[in-house]
Amino acid sequence: MTLQRPYQLLLIGLSAMALSACSSTPSSNISLIPTQTQDQTEKDGVFTQSLNYKHVKPGCTGECPRLEVQSLIFPGNAELTKLVDQSLAHMTVISDRHPGYRGLKEFEDYYWATANNRDEVHLSARARYRNRDLTVVELSSGIYMTGAAHGITATQFINWDNRLKMALSLDRIIAPGKIKPFQDLVRQAHSNWVSSLSEAREDRAGWDRMWPFQPAENIALTDQGLLVKYNPYEVAPYSLGQPELLLPYSQLRGILRPDYLPAN
Repeated sequence: MTLQRPYQLLLIGLSAMALSACSSTPSSNISLIPTQTQDQTEKDGVFTQSLNYKHVKPGCTGECPRLEVQSLIFPGNAELTKLVDQSLAHMTVISDRHPGYRGLKEFEDYYWATANNRDEVHLSARARYRNRDLTVVELSSGIYMTGAAHGITATQFINWDNRLKMALSLDRIIAPGKIKPFQDLVRQAHSNWVSSLSEAREDRAGWDRMWPFQPAENIALTDQGLLVKYNPYEVAPYSLGQPELLLPYSQLRGILRPDYLPAN
């Protein structure tokens, strides 16, 4: 079974709603990527609290389905807290086996009603990068279904503008008309990564047929550059996990909107 991506549609939809509701936009003269490292900027970032729990199906004895959550709450930022909760819930959707749910509580109720005894779901959210203006959250899911050869894992980023209180879509981060140059840079970084793999060097043509390049959709702003992350099976076999490509900001001038480039 393949993992669907309704949570991506959720992020896009909420971003569009926030854009229509907010008339202000970032000034092109202000960079939201400070020149300091993350260790320095995160001290000015939004406050976070951990939300961790492990649940076993109520009333079950012996071998029972399990749910583990390691998430985040953002005190004073109800919008981001809600988005993280909704997005994690939607990352649990497999095939069409769900009625639709709006958060982790609804997912958990459905999960206990439908799970097999050896099913496990692991969900997590962590702050991948943060400063005073931006909060980048990495969401991860691991779903292990009874009888499956291995689990299904996935990662999704939320790039949150603290001032506008909205999630930033790819089109919001990339300058107008620059999607193609951006994807060309990703393609080159991907090619360089493939060239570093001994498995690919043995038969590069065969590798490219089996695992062709996929345009970047899942991106994260960081202190070092723009991070592109792929889920298992998107550009490589399951054994290689979730490949990451880092595009330095020096390569992205004229491609990213000025707000999302370091000032110097």
